[in-house]
Formats: sequence, C-alpha cells, structure tokens
Amino acid sequence: MFLFSYSRIVLPVSVEEYQVGQLYAVAEASKNETGGGEGVEVLVNEPYEESGEKGQYTHKVYHLQSKVPPLIRALAPKGSLEIHEKAWNAYPYCRTSDRRHVSIQNTYMKEKFMIKIETWHKPDMGNQENVHGLDDKTWGNVEVVNIDIADKDSISPKDYKADQDPSIFKSEKTGRGPLGPDWKNELANNPHCPHMCAYKLVTVEFKWLGLQSKIESYIQKVEKRLFTHFHRQLFCSIDKWIELTMDDIRRMEEETKKELDEMRKNDEVKGMAADD
Repeated sequence: MFLFSYSRIVLPVSVEEYQVGQLYAVAEASKNETGGGEGVEVLVNEPYEESGEKGQYTHKVYHLQSKVPPLIRALAPKGSLEIHEKAWNAYPYCRTSDRRHVSIQNTYMKEKFMIKIETWHKPDMGNQENVHGLDDKTWGNVEVVNIDIADKDSISPKDYKADQDPSIFKSEKTGRGPLGPDWKNELANNPHCPHMCAYKLVTVEFKWLGLQSKIESYIQKVEKRLFTHFHRQLFCSIDKWIELTMDDIRRMEEETKKELDEMRKNDEVKGMAADD
C-alpha cells in the first residue's frame, strides 16, 4: 500500500529561471548539511539519454548517523542510516517512473522502503489538477497540499530565519518581493513578473508491520517541511543565482562535489585521530 501526496508550489520566477535556482540551492544545501564525516556524497552527476529522453542523472548518498536520535543510532544496523537518492532530471519533468528508477532508497530496508518524487514544472499559477495523469482510483487517494512560501504559519518558530522569509525579502537585482498576503493574486495579474508552479507527487512505501502507516505519514510531513523550506530559501537567494547560466551551474556542481568529498574525508580523519 502506498501513501501519496500532491504538492503545488507557486513561485515568482520563470520555469527557465527555476532550473538554475533549484540546482544552485541544492548545491548550497548539500554543503550546509555536510560535516563531521557525514552529509551528502555525490557518486554520479552526468548527462543521460534513454528512450529518446535526455537529462542529467545523479546518484547521491546521504550519511545520516548524527541526524537521528541516539537510541535509533544505537539500535540501527550497519548501512541503515545511509539513504541513496537517484534522480533522472529531464527538466521541466523530473522522472522516477518505476522500481528501477526509485529516487530515494535505504540500503538496509531495500525494497521495503521507497520514496518516489515526480515533479512537473509548469508556467502557471498552480491551478492544474492531476498533472501526473494518475488513474481516477489513485487520484482519489492523493492528499493535495498547497504550499505558500510566504506563509509564516507554515513553518515552526524554531525553523524561522528572517533572511529566508519571502514576506520581507526584496530582490535588488529583479525587484521581486516582498510577497504580501495577496501575492499570488497580484502575481497572476502582473504581466511583467514571471511565475511558475512545481507540481510534486510524492509516493511513500514503508513495509514494516505495525509501523507502516505511522512512518509513511511522518515521511509525508517531513517532505512538506523540506519543500517549504527549500523554496523559501530558493526565492530569497535569487540575487545569488539569477545571473548564472547552466554552464556556471555545472561548474559549480563539480566544485561542490570536490568540496563535499574533502570535507567528509578531513572530518573522518579527525574522527579517527580522536579515537586513538
């Protein structure tokens, strides 16, 4: 049994701008999450072509030892705190279409645990239903979530950061923002400001008797929180990436991979020295 959610995230950027902004924000987030011998490890980041489809394939490993409660760390078998993320990005569609193309999987749980995220990026205001073309029965079981990046009530007070608040941020380079209470209607009626929506379909499966429903619901909540924070950060960092090209982004990704590898290796060496 799968648990589905369908998130619609509207942004005051174009579909073309978002491609650059998303990749920039992902690279920055990866650096912020890496340290202490843990974090993000990029195994593969290369172009792919399959059945006439072209895009970028990435395979990342998230090392999560310190990201979970101590009790779980003590009980967790080796390899269970590593998450593998495989993505086929044929922008404006990011595809994870079957078991072979699952986006996020755990090496210990294997086929018993899967998170699949499929995204369409459309130049509209998030007014489309069932963009991913699900059958009627499946669509009837999908939870629809509308994420407003300017809504302070959508995040917890402990997560709030003023420099990542679209309701007070104003871009110096584009003049966009701050996003007021009625920003979506204002955006829809403004022919001079680009807009787009990220339609994210999240499919979760956790096959563990007695825990399946609880864990699947928890993961969906975590994904909503991640989507909200990520897109708030993306918009508020627009002045850092709006002038970059895709060639700039690919160079940045390569540099980021080297930085992440170096950070993790140095911290692992320090950890081993401390144990001696």
